[in-house]
Amino acid sequence: RAAAQTARPAWPELDLAERERRRELLLTGPGLEERVRAAGGRLPPRLFTLPLLHYLEVSGCGSLREPGPGLAQGLPQLHSLVLRRNALGPGLSPELGPLPALRVLDLSGNALEALPPGQGLGPAEPPGLPQLQSLNLSGNRLRELPADLARCAPRLQTLNLTGNRLDAFPAALFLPGALPLLSELAAADNCLRELSPDIAHLASLKTLDLSNNQLSEIPAELADCPKLKDINFRGNRLRDKRLEKMVSGCQTRSILEYLRAGGRGRGRGKAEGPDKEEGRRKRRERKKRESGEGADAVVDEASRLLLRVLHVSENPTLLTVRASPEVRDVRPFFVGAVVRGMNLQPGNALKRFLSCQTKLHEDLCEKRTVATIATHDLGAVRGPLLYAARPPQDFKIIPLGRREVKAKDLVRQLQLEAEEHRKQKKRQNVSGLHRYLHLLDGKEHYPCLVDADGDVISFPPITNSEKTKIKKTTSDLFLEVTSAASLQICKDIMDALILKMAEINKYTLENREEGSLSDPESDAVCGHGSDPKATPGAEATGSTPLVVEQVRVVDEEGHLKVVYPSKTDLDFAAAHVTVLR
Repeated sequence: RAAAQTARPAWPELDLAERERRRELLLTGPGLEERVRAAGGRLPPRLFTLPLLHYLEVSGCGSLREPGPGLAQGLPQLHSLVLRRNALGPGLSPELGPLPALRVLDLSGNALEALPPGQGLGPAEPPGLPQLQSLNLSGNRLRELPADLARCAPRLQTLNLTGNRLDAFPAALFLPGALPLLSELAAADNCLRELSPDIAHLASLKTLDLSNNQLSEIPAELADCPKLKDINFRGNRLRDKRLEKMVSGCQTRSILEYLRAGGRGRGRGKAEGPDKEEGRRKRRERKKRESGEGADAVVDEASRLLLRVLHVSENPTLLTVRASPEVRDVRPFFVGAVVRGMNLQPGNALKRFLSCQTKLHEDLCEKRTVATIATHDLGAVRGPLLYAARPPQDFKIIPLGRREVKAKDLVRQLQLEAEEHRKQKKRQNVSGLHRYLHLLDGKEHYPCLVDADGDVISFPPITNSEKTKIKKTTSDLFLEVTSAASLQICKDIMDALILKMAEINKYTLENREEGSLSDPESDAVCGHGSDPKATPGAEATGSTPLVVEQVRVVDEEGHLKVVYPSKTDLDFAAAHVTVLR
C-alpha cells in the first residue's frame, strides 16, 4: 500500500486549495499532462471534493479527454469553468451539468464532435445550466449543436461556435423566446449552408458573425432583429452579387436597409415604401415604450446622465493598442477606452471612484477570475501601447505604492506577505492583491501593458503602475479591461464601469460645494476646490457629458481586432442615461 501511494502522482495544487479554502483553481503547465494521463485521461476525483470553488481552469493538457464523473455533484458553486486547449471529445461523458451557478463555460480548442443527451452540456428539463451567460465552443469539430441547447441554457448571452464543422443551426435555437438575452452569436469558419428567417426572433442580438461559411442567401428577416448593430458575412458566395459586394465593404446599417427594402434574390419580392418602413419603425418604438425601454421620455432632462462618444474619425490623436500574438494563450481579450471630463477633486469623489472599481472586481469580474479592470491617468500614458505576454523575469513594473521590481520578484514578495498575513491573523483568508496570486499559478508568461517609453503600466490581474496612478487632479482617464474568458465580458464590464463613472461625476457635480468643504486635500490641490472654472459645466446641474473616446486594438500587422465603444456598446436601456453618438 505504501508503494502504491508513493507511485500515485501528487497534486500539490489541490492540497493548497483545500488547506487555504480557495475559491479559484488553475491547473496548467508542465507536468499536468503526465498526471492526467495517470488518472486515466480524467481530472483527479479529489478535485471534486472542493465544494467552495467558484473558478476552475484546466488548460493546455493534451491527455485530458473527459472531465470525469463527480464534477456536477462536487462543485455546485462553480461560476466559471475553463477547459480550453485540451483533448476533450468526441463527447462529454458524463455530461457536465447540472451546474446551477455556472455563468462562463469555455470548451474551446478541444476535439468535441457532438454533444448528444447524456454526453453534452447538461439536461434540458429542468435546465442544466440555468445561469450560463457565456458559452465558447470554438475550435472544435462539432457537426451539429444539441437541439435542446436553448432549454439547457436559457439565459445565454454570448455563444461562440467559430471554427467547427456545423452545416446548420438547430431550429429550436431560433424559436420565439428561446434565447431572449442572446446578444452575440459567432459561427465563422464553419460549413453553414442556410440561415433561417426565424433568426429574427433573437430580440437581443447585437453582433452576428457568420463569415467564411457556405451561405448563398441572407434572409431579409434578419433586418427585423431590433438591436442588431454589427454583422459579418464576408467569405460567403451569395447569389445576390450586389449584396455580396455590400457585405465586403459596406456598413451594417446599409446592408440591413438593403435587406429591409427587399434587395434581390432572397428578398421580399419588392421594395417596401418609406411609409411602410416608417410604420415598422414606429411599432418598434412603441414596443420599447411598452416594455419600459422608452421610459426616458418621462425622465426629467436635467436628471439624465450624458455620455458623448467621440469616434475615430473625430479624433486625430486616437490611442491605439497593439496586441502581440503571445497573449492568445495567456489572457487574449483586451478592451480600452478614454474618458474625459471626470471631476475627482471634491470631497470623496476619488474614494467613490476607487470603491466602485473594487465592487465591480468583486461582483461582475467575480474576484478578477473572469476579468480585471485597470484605470490610468491619461496624461501619464504615452502611446501607442503594446499588450504583450512576457516571462516574469523579463519585465519590471513600479507597482502602486512600491518600488520598481521584476514581475517574478513581485509575485514572490506578495506570496511571502500572504503567508505572513495568515500567520499573524491566524486564518486562511488573505486580502488585497494577495487574493489574486493564484490566477498566475502555472503561467510561464505574464500579461503586461507597455507604453511608448517601454515602461510597463499594467500587470493584470495583479496591479497597475505608479507611473499612471489616478490622482485627485486626474480628469482624463485611460481604462482597460482584460479577460481570459470572452471579449463580450470585457465590453459588458467596460459598459458598467463607464456608467458608474457617469453616476459618480453627476453626484460630484450636484454636491460639489458640500464635498469640497469637507475635504481639505481637495481645497489644497492646485488651488481649485470650489472654483467653477476647474469643473466646466458644474453649474449646470450635472448635465455636462463625459466624453468617451474610441480606442482601437490591432494585431501585429495593424489589422483591427476590436474598437470600443462600437455602435453596439454603451447601449443602455436605463431611462436616466443618454448616449450622444
